Amino acid sequence: MLNAKPNAVLGLSTGATSLGLYRELIRMHQDDGLDFSQVTTFNLDEYVGLTRHNPQSFCYFMQENFLRHINIPPQNVYIPAGTTDNYVPFCQWYDRRIAECGGIDVQILGIGEDGRIGFNEPGSSLGSRTRVKTLSQQTVAANARYFDTVAEVPVSAITMGVGTILEARKIVLLANGKQKAAAIAAAVEGPITAMCAASALQLHRETVCVLDRDAASCLKMLDYFEWCQAKMLDPP
Repeated sequence: MLNAKPNAVLGLSTGATSLGLYRELIRMHQDDGLDFSQVTTFNLDEYVGLTRHNPQSFCYFMQENFLRHINIPPQNVYIPAGTTDNYVPFCQWYDRRIAECGGIDVQILGIGEDGRIGFNEPGSSLGSRTRVKTLSQQTVAANARYFDTVAEVPVSAITMGVGTILEARKIVLLANGKQKAAAIAAAVEGPITAMCAASALQLHRETVCVLDRDAASCLKMLDYFEWCQAKMLDPP
């Protein structure tokens, strides 16, 4: 992608699922000379109330696990500001800034066990824009492992909306582990519904799912997808 378009705009996600991708990109930069000097990045989300230097913030995660290891200019990195004084204008500006930069070429996504993408919890509008979203109790509990106590987990976050995500030219959804299998099946084969935000990806023409066998284990059409992969064909 970057060899064909050195000034690509990338949408980035956080979380353990993304780490393998970021490690490989770092290796390609360090060993193969992959150049990020013209790249612009926009992150999916950030906790409300955490400063960029807080070890639990997504800004800190991105710096430690990816950005400081490549040659991307700091002014080309956009991560939602969890401590802004005025959230509504900031969220509107964030969407506007994505458009001003030409739109996102490739959006990287993980998926929650409830089918969320970003922090678009079940019930989120499929046309939603970047906004502040109250987190579900399930999400707070799932993220408590990154904090000393569950009481420290923020209960709201800035997140790109589902509508914002769908405007990316290409989307790559990453998932691994049995715990994600039901969500993947709902997203790929289930009905398009606000109760599974990731199901909206069925409406996107250029989405690729990269799964391990455990994450794919609940797919009814798994045999077909594997046959297509073996034959180097694209599913319809």
